[in-house]
Amino acid sequence: MAIRKLASVGMLTGLITLVLLLASAGGKSTTVSAVPGFQGRHGDDGHCVPVGGTVMTNFLNSNTTLGAATGDLRGAISASLLGAPQQGPGGTIIFHVQHHWVTEGGDTLTIDPAVATTTPLSQTLFAVVTYPVHISGGTGRYHGATGDITNIGEVDLSQNATVFRYTGRVCLAEQD
Repeated sequence: MAIRKLASVGMLTGLITLVLLLASAGGKSTTVSAVPGFQGRHGDDGHCVPVGGTVMTNFLNSNTTLGAATGDLRGAISASLLGAPQQGPGGTIIFHVQHHWVTEGGDTLTIDPAVATTTPLSQTLFAVVTYPVHISGGTGRYHGATGDITNIGEVDLSQNATVFRYTGRVCLAEQD
C-alpha cells in the first residue's frame, strides 16, 4: 500500500515538474528547429539545413492516406497512389506516389511524384526499403525551396496504416 502511494506521489510530482518546465519556457519549445528560422546547424550556411522526423498515416481508401508529420517539417501529409503497384526486381513491389504536405504554419511543400520500393514481409505487410522524395517548391517560406528526403518505414494493409522515418536536406530560396 505504501509503495503504491509513493509511486502515485512520484508520478504526480513528475507531472507537476513537467508542467512547470513547459510553463517556464513560455509554452514554446526549447529546442532549436532547423526549418522555421533557417539559422543553420551543424555547419550549414543558413539556407540549407538537415531535416528529419516521422510520418504516420492511415488509409482513407485503397489509394489515399492522410496523417501527421512530426519533426522539422511537422504538419499534415497525404499520399495518393498513382496507379497499381508493380513487380520490381528481386521480388520487390514498387509504388508510385504523389504527396501533399502542409506544415503546421500553413505553408505547403511541392513534392514531385515519388517511387517507393518495398519488400513484402507478408500479404499485408511491406518494409519500405527505398523511398526518395524531392521537394521542388512550395508556398510561404518554402516558395522556391528545393530538397531531398529519404524515407524508411512500413506499410501495414491489415491495419490500414503507414509509418516512416524521414531524413534529408531542405534549401530555401534567397529572399528578395
